[in-house]
Amino acid sequence: MVSEEDLRAVLEELHRLRTRVPQLTGALAAGVDGLVVAHDTPGVDPEGLSALTAAALGVAVRVTDTTGHGGFRELLVRGERGYVATYAAGRTAVLTLLAQDRVNVGRLHLEGRRSGARVGELLDAAEAAARAARPARRPPGAVSSVPPARARPTPRPTSAETRTATDS
Repeated sequence: MVSEEDLRAVLEELHRLRTRVPQLTGALAAGVDGLVVAHDTPGVDPEGLSALTAAALGVAVRVTDTTGHGGFRELLVRGERGYVATYAAGRTAVLTLLAQDRVNVGRLHLEGRRSGARVGELLDAAEAAARAARPARRPPGAVSSVPPARARPTPRPTSAETRTATDS
């Protein structure tokens, strides 16, 4: 779970990015699962864009794997009226930028990569903090130093209650 403070920091990064690259028309941080984290996308449905980004990301990852070019880093799509650029943002997120056709693509990549790294740092740190806050699970087979409580006998299920994987 990402805190409100972390979400605010991601949104501020998106606003700063749009200031540094005036030809940007939108910026979206999303999980690789297609869920929106933060967005600054006036006139564009962020949930739809996030879902499409996840689909495009799936194809891009397959292409880099198939060709042996390593893990996903970025994807650039050029349309008649502009660009859609997606950058890796940490382990579980991506940054998608929308830009006018007159954008300097080199500048777009430079700033997009920087912001992707920053958003990734923020979200990865938030994920690590959330993991640390959860109670630790014992690995299978680990022995507890606390003696077990006396177990009560469990009623046996009737034949009507018993199911197997093939029954469903």
